Amino acid sequence: MSHVLIVDDERDLAELIDFNLRGAGFTTHLSFTGEAALAAARESPPELVLLDLMLPDMSGIDVCRHLRASAQSRGVLIVMLTAKGEEQDRIRGFEAGADDYVVKPFSVRELVLRLKAILRRSGPPQERSAPLSLGALKLDVGAHRFYVEGKEVQLTALEFRLLEHLMTRLGRVQTRELLLEEVWGLSSSLETRTIDTHVMRLRDKLGPARALLETVRGVGYRIIDPSSA
Repeated sequence: MSHVLIVDDERDLAELIDFNLRGAGFTTHLSFTGEAALAAARESPPELVLLDLMLPDMSGIDVCRHLRASAQSRGVLIVMLTAKGEEQDRIRGFEAGADDYVVKPFSVRELVLRLKAILRRSGPPQERSAPLSLGALKLDVGAHRFYVEGKEVQLTALEFRLLEHLMTRLGRVQTRELLLEEVWGLSSSLETRTIDTHVMRLRDKLGPARALLETVRGVGYRIIDPSSA
């Protein structure tokens, strides 16, 4: 079962989450500060980090950036916990490399189910298909690496899944609701505007090939063949 690093200075809540995750079969580690979390990630790399936005020594945003900057933890799934529901706070988390967010207060049972869905959708790299190539883009799904014009570009785990989903459905429009279910593994607990934020960030990372990721107004998104662009 997956190893989850829980980072929250609210000890009662952290221990409640820890108890429920262990009961669901996860292995866990508790950290109550950002520095302790980074040390724990180096010592025993987790598959997923449940990260509070507000920590006593540094912000969750900074912890997220440190995790993404390290080769050892670059591909870890990061779910932000925050008591703030404003869109700007969510956008800041996504810009730092978070894959998802949960707004406090929340049902711990629903949280456990949500984390299971996120981990299930991510899947181990060896179970994925062969590399995908499209014009200037190459997505090496086995090695979990992405290239634009031969130069490697770093993607978060969720960005990688989103691009893989779109590239394997070339030319077919994917609605926001479908992406929410197929990529995030959720049915209704995440606002579809969150998908727009991720697509915007992913498009920026495509560089000169950004026009291949099209917005179909009022419907969703698709990747098109460069030969037909």
